Amino acid sequence: MTTTPVAAAGPTTARLRALVTAVRETVDRGLAPGPTSRLVAERIAPHLGAPDLLTPEQCAPDPVHYRQHVLHAEPDGSFSVVAIVWLPGQSTPIHDHVSWCAAGVHRGEEHERRYQLVPDGTSARLVATEDVVNRAGEVAAFAPPGDIHSVRNSGDGTALSLHVYGADITRLGTSVRRLYRLPAGR
Repeated sequence: MTTTPVAAAGPTTARLRALVTAVRETVDRGLAPGPTSRLVAERIAPHLGAPDLLTPEQCAPDPVHYRQHVLHAEPDGSFSVVAIVWLPGQSTPIHDHVSWCAAGVHRGEEHERRYQLVPDGTSARLVATEDVVNRAGEVAAFAPPGDIHSVRNSGDGTALSLHVYGADITRLGTSVRRLYRLPAGR
């Protein structure tokens, strides 16, 4: 698996600290993954596009791969907040996740293709089920299983999204559970 550079957490802003507090209160409710991810997405939405959310360093891209800046990892491992910066043309492989996730586009737009794993005789294949364009200010929420997708910056400018995962990404090193190299079609 190709790894994407992960930048260490640095200074935070007051707005980011407020978001972390709101996420903590939501996660501490102890709800199932689906409702938790949807409620966390609602907490992210008001902060998207705000110029005081991230520092300039937390918005820095990598010229080769999309870049992940871990902004916060909850000490008990219950969630992490990550900024992902995408230059034009950067993308993920097809993958799923280790935990629930809520994400929102802070700047630019992301093109997402969602897939379903379908049995095919003695093996399986992927079927593309939906193409979604996530624009600045929009949020999405998902929880495994059934969270297979790929994401790409197909635009002309830098895209930046904020992700909250229900796991400690600093301990795991990634939010990805599995990469899919199966045949994919419509």
